[in-house]
Amino acid sequence: MTQQNKPPTEDLLPGKIYMGDGITVSYDAPRCTHVANCVRGLPAVFRPKERPWIQLSNEASAERVTEIVRTCPTGALHYALYGGPPEAPAVPTTLTPIKDGPLTLKGDLVIQTPQGEVREVRAALCRCGASSRKPFCDGTHARIGWKSEQPGGQASANQRGDGHREAGQQADAAQRE
Repeated sequence: MTQQNKPPTEDLLPGKIYMGDGITVSYDAPRCTHVANCVRGLPAVFRPKERPWIQLSNEASAERVTEIVRTCPTGALHYALYGGPPEAPAVPTTLTPIKDGPLTLKGDLVIQTPQGEVREVRAALCRCGASSRKPFCDGTHARIGWKSEQPGGQASANQRGDGHREAGQQADAAQRE
């Protein structure tokens, strides 16, 4: 295998790795909120009812796979081309609030997390305050029925779990009684 055709090292991509002809795709399941752009865009490749659910051998064009992966608003999907350039950040950086959902960002992002700084090109950040993966959205807003028009903009203390003092249940900046 020549340097041009070598797969990228797995430590460069977050999540489970799927290797194909000229491309590696990673899937970071906890960041997926099931928008399903991938499934609609390339249903022969992204097959959630099958295992493995990403079947890169069903698409001959690595370029087409990269186009679809870039539509993932949460950053749960990433790609690396063998010998090719990494995904370029969007210019300008954009921030879009999703009705009754997260803030989606695209661009050259530096996100501070409890585990340290994360460099990213796409992300969905929690607005409800109830995600167990803050600052990233984990889809909890849908499960608890959070609406973006709520007074104060965040889920209630009961929805967030602030009424329970177990570790990991206290929402950031929640008022203590």
